[in-house]
Amino acid sequence: MTDTAASSERPRPRLGVFKFASCDGCQLTLLDCEDELLAVADELDIAHFLEASSDVVPGPYDLALVEGSISTPEHRERIRRVRAASRYLVTIGACATAGGIQALRNFADVTEYAQTVYARPDYIETLATSTPISAHVPVDFELRGCPIDRAQLLEVITAFLAGREPGIPNHSVCFSCKQRGNVCVLVAHGTPCLGPVTHAGCGALCPTYGRGCYGCYGPAATTSLPALIPVLRHEGMNEQAIERFLHTFNVTAFTAAETEDRP
Repeated sequence: MTDTAASSERPRPRLGVFKFASCDGCQLTLLDCEDELLAVADELDIAHFLEASSDVVPGPYDLALVEGSISTPEHRERIRRVRAASRYLVTIGACATAGGIQALRNFADVTEYAQTVYARPDYIETLATSTPISAHVPVDFELRGCPIDRAQLLEVITAFLAGREPGIPNHSVCFSCKQRGNVCVLVAHGTPCLGPVTHAGCGALCPTYGRGCYGCYGPAATTSLPALIPVLRHEGMNEQAIERFLHTFNVTAFTAAETEDRP
C-alpha cells in the first residue's frame, strides 16, 4: 500500500463543540467562518455540534471546543463527562474562560435574582455562582473574547491539526491601537478605557470609533490593573463607577486582576 493510500484511510480527528450557560455567539463564530469551515470539515470529523447538526456521534473526541460557564448542577456533572471524553479541551469566549456576564450573580443574592426574574423560581435549579470551565476541569487552552475572533479560532484549530501551540498574541489592546494609528482616547480625550489592561483580539474596535475599550477579551497577562485604576480616578470616575466599569463580560477575571498586585 502506498503512503498516499494509507494516509487517505487514516481516520480524521474528531471535533466536539459543546455549550453551557451562554448566548451561542462563540459557536456562531465558527459557523460564520463559511469557506474556512469547509476546509476545517475536510480535516476534522465534526462529531458533535448541535448548533450545526442534530446528528451526534458519541466520543471520544480529539478536540473539544467548549462555550459557556458552569451555572447549574447539571452543567457541573456534564463538563466532567466532556472532559473525560476529550483528548484536548479548549474553552472559547468570556463565559467559558471567566464566567461571563452571568457571573454578576457572584456578587449578589442569586435567590433574589431568581424570584425577580421568574414567575416560578421553585422550578429553577441553579448554582449560586457562574464559574469558568477551568474551575471544574483541566483546560488545555483558553480563547478569550465576547464573542471570540474568527481568525483566532481558526488559528487554534489549525494549531491543533499541526500539533503546535496556538499563535495567539497576549499583548494589550493598546498595542492594536498603535498598529492602527489610533489616537489614545484615554490620554487625548479623557474617555475611560480598559485597553491598557485588556487582552488583544478585537483589533481595537471600540477605540477605533472613539469609544473606550470595555474589556471584552479579559485582562492581558502582561499588564497591571491596579496601575490603571488611579488613572480612571483622575479622569473623574469614583469607586462605584470604576466597579461598574469592570463588572461586565469578564467580571471575575478583572476582579481577580485588580487584587493580584495589592500588598
